[in-house]
Amino acid sequence: MSSRSVQRRDPSGGCSSRLNLLFSSSWREGVPSAELPRLLDPMGVRCLEARCGRDAADLVAREEIHIALVDLEMPMESDGDPRPAGHRVLQLLRRMDPAPPVVLVRPPQPSRRDSVRGLNDALREGVFAVLDRPLGLEPMLETLRRVVRRHYADRWPAA
Repeated sequence: MSSRSVQRRDPSGGCSSRLNLLFSSSWREGVPSAELPRLLDPMGVRCLEARCGRDAADLVAREEIHIALVDLEMPMESDGDPRPAGHRVLQLLRRMDPAPPVVLVRPPQPSRRDSVRGLNDALREGVFAVLDRPLGLEPMLETLRRVVRRHYADRWPAA
């Protein structure tokens, strides 16, 4: 795969070298992704938080997304609509040009067979990696490092 540029236009007409990370699991209590802005902002990563599918759709329409961390069970609406929006967000991300690499977060699977089938389906759809809950901070950060290494020539943009 070719490496991508992390340059984007900012509203003042210049270029920004910040990497935009869309993440969507903060609607859960006590999740490690809530720590991402504090940890990644000093490294030049702009964390775009989506608490529901509608937030994610708005961010996808308005921002350039370089990496996405999508929880399959994210709710459709922030007002308590229980329908999961993760697959819808994946569809929106796949339509972007270029489509960003996606790290998928999924609930625990009922069996090993279901786990393997779900993993194969996600990888076939172009997902970069699949992480199972409960999710630790270190595996999530290591996966994001792998995305940057593979898709952005190991260049983590500086602020």
